[in-house]
Amino acid sequence: MKKANKTLQKEFIRPLLKWYRQHARTLPWRETSDPYSIWVSEIMLQQTQVATVIPYWERWMKTLPTISALADASADQIHKLWEGLGYYRRVRLMQKAAIFIQENHHGTFPEDFEAILALPGIGPYTAGAISSIAFDKPSPILDGNVMRVLTRVYGIQKNPKESTCQKGLWELSRSWVQQAHLLIPRKRHDCSHLNQALMELGATVCLPNQSAKCDQCPIRKKCKAYELKIVSALPNLPQRRSNVFVHRLVLVIKSQGKFMIQKPKANEHNSGMCEFFNFQVQKTKKGKLTPEMVQEELSQRGMEYQGLSHLLTLKHTITHHRITLHCFTITQCLDSKTNPEDTLWCTKRQIEMAAMPSAHQKIRRAVLDKL
Repeated sequence: MKKANKTLQKEFIRPLLKWYRQHARTLPWRETSDPYSIWVSEIMLQQTQVATVIPYWERWMKTLPTISALADASADQIHKLWEGLGYYRRVRLMQKAAIFIQENHHGTFPEDFEAILALPGIGPYTAGAISSIAFDKPSPILDGNVMRVLTRVYGIQKNPKESTCQKGLWELSRSWVQQAHLLIPRKRHDCSHLNQALMELGATVCLPNQSAKCDQCPIRKKCKAYELKIVSALPNLPQRRSNVFVHRLVLVIKSQGKFMIQKPKANEHNSGMCEFFNFQVQKTKKGKLTPEMVQEELSQRGMEYQGLSHLLTLKHTITHHRITLHCFTITQCLDSKTNPEDTLWCTKRQIEMAAMPSAHQKIRRAVLDKL
């Protein structure tokens, strides 16, 4: 068992705990110690801002309040609840984990760190977050916010993504939460609040680049980066990958009052969701698709159509991919070749109820507004 490090406790642990208990944002998942509720919040918060997650979390917990409810839900229901959050693989793995818990843990969320880590879709950070927040265990966490705090506090100028450096950061995180566990007197939630304090500090005060609010930081007097005036230079992250520009032609195909929808296959992006018929195109004219170019694309695919009309052009980003969706409508499609196995015809009501990625939701709104 680790021994108490009075210096670490005095300089960092106690000030952080005091600061967190006075300044932590009021968030709905912080009002509970239910591991299922905390798990849902942690999965939703991956790659997603807090303000975006709150209404999704509240709607989810109202609709699927228990592990068994998630395990028994239909694929369409969980995707509809997740609609717009992106990274839809997360929700499928979460349901897979719920089924695993039902079958292997009698429907009760496991407390042991290794058992949590063994669940589908849960890595070391999420396992540590759930273990510490829900069960007040001295389990370490390391996400982007915590990494930024620790590299600045210790003045670590190496690339934090490099394996040796990252291993060291995990050990620092472990030592901090263990020192919270060893506090005397030991208050309830010390491990939980310490880890949440690290996340909160990174999310609200120890911000990236020149946005850091060092004057509001409770541990700035012992922060190496603050002392050396190199806060904005840390963490020393590797250069981002170059952008990849992608163009896709989206066809809103209508026939006899119904619309053609496709469902990406299991191994494809947005699997489990519904999209308007679309495919990638290589040829554009200064980043645009003219009606003539669309006609050429359709002709190459043997598609017969009537009433080709431009609807809108959308741009969105997924990691380093810059994606442009060129959306056109077809009033009637005459060739069965445009109805492959992964497509189906839907009524207006079915379109409204279908779970769609954010970009296709915008297309849906534009289509329905014209009806």
